[in-house]
Amino acid sequence: MLRKEVLLVSRFVDRVTIHVAAGNGGNGCASVHREKFKPLGGPDGGNGGRGGDVVLVVDPSVHTLLDFHFRPHASATNGRQGQGANRDGAQGDDLELRVPDGTVVLSPDGEVLADLVGAGTRLVAAQGGRGGLGNAALASKARRAPGFALLGEEGETRDLVLELKSVADVGLVGFPSAGKSSLIAVLSAARPKIADYPFTTLVPNLGVVTAGESVFTMADVPGLIPGASEGKGLGLDFLRHIERCAVLVHVVDCATFEPGRDPVSDIDALEAELAKYTPSLGGELASRPRLVVLNKTDVPDAQDLADIIRPEIEARGLPVFEVSTVTRTGLRELSFALARTVEEHRAAQPILEPTRIVLRPIAVDDAGFKVEPDPEIEGGFIVRGSRPERWIRQTQFSNDEAVGYLADRLARLGVEEALAKAGAVPGCSVTIGDVSFDWEPTTPAGIAVLMTGRGTDIRLESNNRVGAAERKAARKARRTPGEWAEFDDEEDDSEE
Repeated sequence: MLRKEVLLVSRFVDRVTIHVAAGNGGNGCASVHREKFKPLGGPDGGNGGRGGDVVLVVDPSVHTLLDFHFRPHASATNGRQGQGANRDGAQGDDLELRVPDGTVVLSPDGEVLADLVGAGTRLVAAQGGRGGLGNAALASKARRAPGFALLGEEGETRDLVLELKSVADVGLVGFPSAGKSSLIAVLSAARPKIADYPFTTLVPNLGVVTAGESVFTMADVPGLIPGASEGKGLGLDFLRHIERCAVLVHVVDCATFEPGRDPVSDIDALEAELAKYTPSLGGELASRPRLVVLNKTDVPDAQDLADIIRPEIEARGLPVFEVSTVTRTGLRELSFALARTVEEHRAAQPILEPTRIVLRPIAVDDAGFKVEPDPEIEGGFIVRGSRPERWIRQTQFSNDEAVGYLADRLARLGVEEALAKAGAVPGCSVTIGDVSFDWEPTTPAGIAVLMTGRGTDIRLESNNRVGAAERKAARKARRTPGEWAEFDDEEDDSEE
């Protein structure tokens, strides 16, 4: 019993470039608890929320990349800033992008990043930024009321190339107008465009065929010409969609009247192009099982030609089927032969095991950073490492206390010691991430932190920030200028 089904696609797009941007992390909050009769309430600034991720998810109901063709830009939401009263900022929502089964994710340089096969497969295309810590989370025994908070990190921004490779069991290959579209139309419920001119098929057509108890998918892809492996014609579009096919079917036109063409030479040309094309995934196409379909045998001259060349093709070890899509001769035998071949291929595949989580602990002697000379600045150094660069992005450099906290973190990590061993001298240029500064090794980084006003650090020589005591005195002077003037006159009289 044959049953027909079809996968319909209104418009097919199989390669797009998208621009994804994850959400930024929210900034932490620097706040002090204020309540009547509680003058020392302590810090209560909340943490910033994490930025949303951009995630690619395989959805079986999606069959084309058309949506990304019209909307190539995708951005997740940002995390919210923390607030007082220990209220953390809201996290950004993740943005899920639905992609077809068989989507390959590549970098702009052509590097394969992921192969998304199987419903529900997920890939984090861009990771959201971390939220900054509030001053409540930064409080310690030495720093009881921090006057600063950490900034949120920016979300990841990437350009990705999505390439769709159809997931089909059987791939029909052949020259243009060989009858591939007609064959898939009679074996399944697919209705591809059929005409009497070359390259009628511009996009792959997928059909579902049921032969007995076996169900398999068949792909009719654009026609092949010599030089397709080098990009001629629609060759790359053709070859891309047969990489995953378990069985390849050579559809040969036995009724062609083009000079210099015959079924055997057509098969040789197809095999030569398949041998030249080395796909990035799925192994060599030359090792796939083959079947040969001699099409259009309803034409008398074509039937005579099929009888002549059949022994030569069978001598190569290729099964041969003579069919006619007009009279439907030989279609039943072909469908059941394809079903048997597909079932044998599926049985030979290894059983997929669950993905194992591999833990790679950091080596004991790994400091997490490295110091190297700056090639652009003579006598300068560059500190590279994920943690130092992240700490730079989280620091608010307009706050002296935050800068002092950064110096403490770098010193505890061993950056100052590594710079001294590398030959750094006071005043030399040091670059971490996007920030360059003059190195001052005299800045202490002990555990005990000297008590100063909120937002200030006396260890920094260039401290132009007005302290809380000075601001309070200036505010009082502005409110009662007459009283202060009278007080000054009394002091002058007493001295006389």
